[in-house]
Amino acid sequence: MTKPQLTIYLAAPRGFCAGVDRAIKIVEMAIEKWGAPVYVRHEIVHNKFVVDSLRDKGAVFVEELDECPDDRPVIFSAHGVPKSVPAAAAKREMIYVDATCPLVSKVHIEAERHYDNGLQMIMIGHAGHPETLGTMGQLPDGEVLLVETVEDVAQVEVRDPSKLAFVTQTTLSVDDTIDIVAALRERFPAIVGPHKEDICYATTNRQEAVKAIAPDCDALLVVGAPNSSNSKRLVEVAAKNGCNYAQLVQRATDIDWRALEGISSLGITAGASAPEVLVNEVIDAFRDRFDATVELVETAQENVEFKVPRVLRVPA
Repeated sequence: MTKPQLTIYLAAPRGFCAGVDRAIKIVEMAIEKWGAPVYVRHEIVHNKFVVDSLRDKGAVFVEELDECPDDRPVIFSAHGVPKSVPAAAAKREMIYVDATCPLVSKVHIEAERHYDNGLQMIMIGHAGHPETLGTMGQLPDGEVLLVETVEDVAQVEVRDPSKLAFVTQTTLSVDDTIDIVAALRERFPAIVGPHKEDICYATTNRQEAVKAIAPDCDALLVVGAPNSSNSKRLVEVAAKNGCNYAQLVQRATDIDWRALEGISSLGITAGASAPEVLVNEVIDAFRDRFDATVELVETAQENVEFKVPRVLRVPA
């Protein structure tokens, strides 16, 4: 039988960002430097394939520091941790390496600077997300108030409306955040914002690439994990920008083929913690069923690279 024709619009940029790439390298280099096992507090990045690959090399993933022995190195995930975590590791005289993405660390520094200037913080973010917990944990209890929606802005109770600043989680929807910031500025005209937008370059670039292809796609798949904030935002962006069927898949085995019957155009992208091998796996699955033509749609080029900590440089 003749395969149905399909045009695949492959978004670029997609997949790994510099912070994810750096965090994975830190775990790999730690295993090389200290041997297995090396402990990692929380998933180093939100992707099962990546986590399983590192586990096979000797990484042990835990949720809390008290699950780690004193005599083995521990790595803090790319999402960042509250100040209490490295303090507890230091008290136990543990070897620890902070793999927090430098762009998340920038938000931590902003929050501390505002606190030192006597300002109470409002954080735009998702409750319970590791990055939100890490940022809020940089300051004493009550100094960072969380809002998730425009509606939350109307309800938040602050200490002094004239002494406020805001920061944001780095993986949010750019468009949604604009609305929340506008609501904050309307209610609190004196509120101080970041010198430069907190949402990271990779989040912004991947959302813009999805916006470029979504109107032309019968369906759009985001390769990413269900606990990946930036991946879920890409699904939402696709749906808001003209694509009637947008879904998150961890890999090719998750594809709902019945839902894709009759399509002639497909968009594919990947969250910032999804490796390219999984994107290729999805493309190959469509080539098995369709006469597929792949068109790259590139909306930006990325050349950002973050250095790994000096302590992990292993001599050749």
